[in-house]
This record gives sequence, C-alpha cells and structure tokens, in this order.
Amino acid sequence: MITVTNLTKSFGPHTIWSDMTATFEPGLLHAITGPSGSGKTTLLNCIGLLEKPTSGTISLDGKPLTGIRQGECQRYRRTRLGYLFQNYALVENATVTFNLRIALGPGRLGKQRKETVANALNTVGLSGYENRPIYQLSGGEQQRVALARLIVKQADVILADEPTGALDDVNSAMVIDTLKTMAAGGATILIATHDHSVIDACDTHLDVTRPS
Repeated sequence: MITVTNLTKSFGPHTIWSDMTATFEPGLLHAITGPSGSGKTTLLNCIGLLEKPTSGTISLDGKPLTGIRQGECQRYRRTRLGYLFQNYALVENATVTFNLRIALGPGRLGKQRKETVANALNTVGLSGYENRPIYQLSGGEQQRVALARLIVKQADVILADEPTGALDDVNSAMVIDTLKTMAAGGATILIATHDHSVIDACDTHLDVTRPS
C-alpha cells in the first residue's frame, strides 16, 4: 500500500499541487488524471523516487520512502518498482530477450530464465520473438515487450505513464487486461492517463487538480 500525506510539489514559485493526501491499495488499478502540466507524471516520479516532493511524506506498507538512503532507494527500484512508459523505454538496437534480461537482474541466461522470458512473451502474445531486435517491432509490439518486462520483474509497485497514449483500441485493451492480471496478483498500480476508457477500467480515480 502506498500512502501520500500532505504532499506538495513546487518548481520555484510555481506550485503544481499541494497538501495531497491519498492511499493506493494493492490489488487495484488507480487512475491519476488532470490536464497536461498538472503534475500526473511528477506524482509518479515522486513515488518512484526520481523526484523529491517539496514537502509531505510518501510511505510504502507503512514505512517511509521519502528521505531514505541512496542504497535503500536503489533497492526499492530494483526489487519492487516497475515502470511502464508511453515511449516504452526499450534498448532499440538490442533483442527482445536482452531487454527482458535486464529486468531479471545479473546472472547467466540459463534454462529457468529462458523459460521465464518465454512464458512472459507468451502472456503478451509474442511467442517466438526472443531474438527479434526492438527496432523491427511495431509500436504495439514494443509496448507488449515493455509489459513482458514488467511480468518478468514481478514488480509489486507499477507506475504507468500514459501507457495507452500511442496505441490502438486492441493494444490498449491488452495493456489494461495485463495490468489487471498483475493487480489481481497483489500489485499496486498507478496509471497517469487522460484516456476515458482507461479511467473507466480503473478501481479508483485521483484528479491531481483536486488532490484531497
């Protein structure tokens, strides 16, 4: 469970949101909405410890995330956090397997890891794509690889930033269905979105322009 309490973020004299208090429970999809520039991505980045809030606290399972040491921060990102970006954030000149192997962490690609990769690709409908370079894939296929990367990592906190923004209806539905499956497995999933079909598919809805 992620809890933000009295969270404020400012850039110089400009405050994008203040005194935000919200709870994001595991097992659910949480929509984060607001117009462009309202701080949806900034909120995800604060929870992902990529940015620091100006004031307030963020906690995970009752333990503070704000102010933790660099080593703890890296451990959180490595072991518990998964990102799903609109631009996929894949290594374009590398193979699908290489991109999924990054999520598995250090170690040789033995039989068990190969099976893990194959099972994840099967889940997103990309069986047999292990050796395909990313640059040869369509946008929808690249987003499926990004989803497979999340499945491989088994993150229990997933931050999705406009994950359907560049996708057609079929691929958008695939993304949401996969995220729902991850939520059913106990993950806490926050989705920054302006897509009404995504909002309707979520269990909760936080408008960052009305944060409390």
